[in-house]
Amino acid sequence: MVTVAQPHSPAAAPARRAPAVRHLGPNWYACVMGTAVVGGAGAALPGHIPGLRTVCTAFWALSLVLLAVLLAARSLHWLHHRDQARAHLLDPGAAPFYGCLSMALLAVGGGALTVGRDWIGTPAAVALDAVLFTAGTAVGLTAAVAVPYLMAVRHRVEPGQATPVWLLPLVAPMVSAAVGPLLVPHLPPGQPRETLLLACVALFGVSLLATLVTLPLIFGRLLTGGPLPLALTPSLFLVLGPLGQSTTAVGAFADVAPGVVPAPYAEGFAVLAVLYGVPVMGFALMWLCLATAHVVRARREGMGFSMTWWSFTFPVGTCVTGAESLARHTGLVAYEALAVALYALLAAAWTVAAAHTVRGLLSGALPAVPRPGPGAPRPATARTT
Repeated sequence: MVTVAQPHSPAAAPARRAPAVRHLGPNWYACVMGTAVVGGAGAALPGHIPGLRTVCTAFWALSLVLLAVLLAARSLHWLHHRDQARAHLLDPGAAPFYGCLSMALLAVGGGALTVGRDWIGTPAAVALDAVLFTAGTAVGLTAAVAVPYLMAVRHRVEPGQATPVWLLPLVAPMVSAAVGPLLVPHLPPGQPRETLLLACVALFGVSLLATLVTLPLIFGRLLTGGPLPLALTPSLFLVLGPLGQSTTAVGAFADVAPGVVPAPYAEGFAVLAVLYGVPVMGFALMWLCLATAHVVRARREGMGFSMTWWSFTFPVGTCVTGAESLARHTGLVAYEALAVALYALLAAAWTVAAAHTVRGLLSGALPAVPRPGPGAPRPATARTT
């Protein structure tokens, strides 16, 4: 019998190259975000705890290493598994996570100036933050436009399929707005400083208004469509991101505005930090209680670990920095206590998520094959009425 050699299948070749990263989606950048915020938020806690700043700097260094590793791994993913990368873009459950790339870059960059400078020096920290801020802002603005565009013309989604994951590309510009002011004092006085500050205010507006038109869909879906699927329930914590980060941003504007913009505007920023931050933080605490109740219910019904558990970290961290900002601008001990309590929650959440992630990596259960998101595209690409 003569055996005829079968032709090599080019479609199968990518799966045999770098198979470990085939299912490494953009959601993995949440690990970087969650680790970086533990360091950045801890550095501004009220009071003095011996050794805390060193621990926070170590967390920032770990986030920098994780970012470098994930950037390399995701590059391999795009190089060898473009079919899977395109599938992520066309999956409404995966595409919004491209906002996590932006926020990971920005979180590590901001941490370089808050705590990383202790180890690498201020000049290197400024240079690193400038590069990561520029790249993160560019990626964030691109995601803020591209992902909603794909959802409108390519994805198949209905109002009843709304989830907090939709907020991820929209909150990325808010992270730029919150960390951008850290670079303002390092620019030449005059036009450069004022331009960057007002650019951050514009980014604040981009994210805030986009969030305001999207959040009602998520809240309405939750009230009328019932609880989210168990695996998606932790994503309810993502709503805290734009709330805490916007409170942090207006506080950052007020911190750097004196001497950068004319006096009336500088005073206005100080007023905004309180009049905006107090009610928004109040809503954030209400949502934290609501999301926690849903998570407790889901856990009782058998919710197991998934990468959505990293939703417990970065959004809570933004509320920590928001409370720290309000403590600075109001002088109230209540906000100092709130910041400490939220940071304890953040530390516990990071410990649990990190432990399960490491266990999954060691066992081979992660990266897991993603399940199609709600409203995944059908074979036809033309949109019909």
